[in-house]
Amino acid sequence: MCQTKNLPTRVIPLLAISFLLQTSISLAEDWQQWLGPQRDGTWTANRIPETFPDEGPEMIWKQQVGGGYSGPAVASGKVIVMDRISTPGPEEAEFLHEGEIPRNRNFVRQLLPGKERVRCYREADGKLLWQHQYDCPYSTVTTYAIGPRATPTIDGEHVYTLGAEGNLLCLRITDGHVIWGKDYKADYQVSTPNWGFASPPLVDEQRLICIVGGEQSGCIAFDKLTGDELWRSLTATEPGYSAPVIRNLHGHRQLLIWDSDAVHGLNPSNGEVFWSVSFPSTYAMSVATPQVLDDSIFVMCFNGKSCLIQVDPDGRNAEIKWQGDRRTSIDGVHNTPQLLDGYAYGCGNGGRYICARLSDGKRIWDTFQPVGAKRPIPWGNVFTVRLTAYRNRYLLINDHGEVISAKMDPSGYTELARAKLIEPTHQVAGRNLVWSHPAFANGRIYLRNDQELRCYELSDSGLPSNGSSR
Repeated sequence: MCQTKNLPTRVIPLLAISFLLQTSISLAEDWQQWLGPQRDGTWTANRIPETFPDEGPEMIWKQQVGGGYSGPAVASGKVIVMDRISTPGPEEAEFLHEGEIPRNRNFVRQLLPGKERVRCYREADGKLLWQHQYDCPYSTVTTYAIGPRATPTIDGEHVYTLGAEGNLLCLRITDGHVIWGKDYKADYQVSTPNWGFASPPLVDEQRLICIVGGEQSGCIAFDKLTGDELWRSLTATEPGYSAPVIRNLHGHRQLLIWDSDAVHGLNPSNGEVFWSVSFPSTYAMSVATPQVLDDSIFVMCFNGKSCLIQVDPDGRNAEIKWQGDRRTSIDGVHNTPQLLDGYAYGCGNGGRYICARLSDGKRIWDTFQPVGAKRPIPWGNVFTVRLTAYRNRYLLINDHGEVISAKMDPSGYTELARAKLIEPTHQVAGRNLVWSHPAFANGRIYLRNDQELRCYELSDSGLPSNGSSR
């Protein structure tokens, strides 16, 4: 117990200030994994103004990075991100096709030499603390072979990363030392998906749960400290690209997996399959993270596909209540929607932003305003983050590198403010875009393109720009 009665009077206020600062820091919320603390794209920050300064949010720091879709993770005073350094260019690389090369560029694959990196920056000022680099030739579709996909997962003193070619690593967060690793292709005889391995690892108690793929190895739980395999479950045509999440459904704790063939509910302790619902994703593009409202699960993917799955009270069975199409529900490709009060909000195909009713999938309204267009744009995308401290307030991040403050409810969409934070650098379908999901931590936004990682202040009382690393 701290004793203060013999301390000089002037020291006691300093101790009180120090205690308050430490308390505020300890209560601050990190963004330690894909879609934040609960993997649901919500942010509990409570001092986020509705509008931005005229000159935009203050940039606290920026650092150079290589290419990649991998979003940053923020915890323990550190920012972890993955990137890639590549040589030579695609024009010099061999094609990986037997016979004729596909005419559709979205399926052309080449062997592209390069290195993947895990980089750690100090949260307060962006100083590079360490990096781990390894050779990693890419065999994914050339157009999208810019770098890693999966957001790192930070858990205490460890960070878990997954590269586009299936290199799973457990690193010590203080210095980047590799504690253990797995190679999905070599260890489980799994082929690299068209657009790379993308599902971020999930920590659950002593387990690290990963979507791997292959025969009876679709989902594998490893001991998070040693890498020893604890259980394996599921077989699918392809692993897909969606993230695993754990949710309570009718009071039953269930691990939700969406691979290329079906949505599954598993026992996270041992991998037992409670139920499976067939819902094949177009071209295995199961990307969106399953979102849960009450005891229903919503998923969506390319080509106008979406559905609402209802789980029985016993947690052992589930069925599709309705399926959407190109005119109903949300047909999003790269983003995960937000569910609130019986409605879903998310970006559909071509950048059309949609509010849909969950009871039947009916579209209530739609708008192209978030992407700044009047008609569909190729592969238009908007990420959605809900500010839980404010009713119906959201932050939208479009693929132009803009952040938008907005209010949304079934009555409509109201834009409050918009600011350009980073340049789009990845060219797809004739336009430049950025597809990396930002991190939101301790009043700040951390976002990257294929050249820079940037940190901006969004709150009206953030961390000091040159403070300690905590």
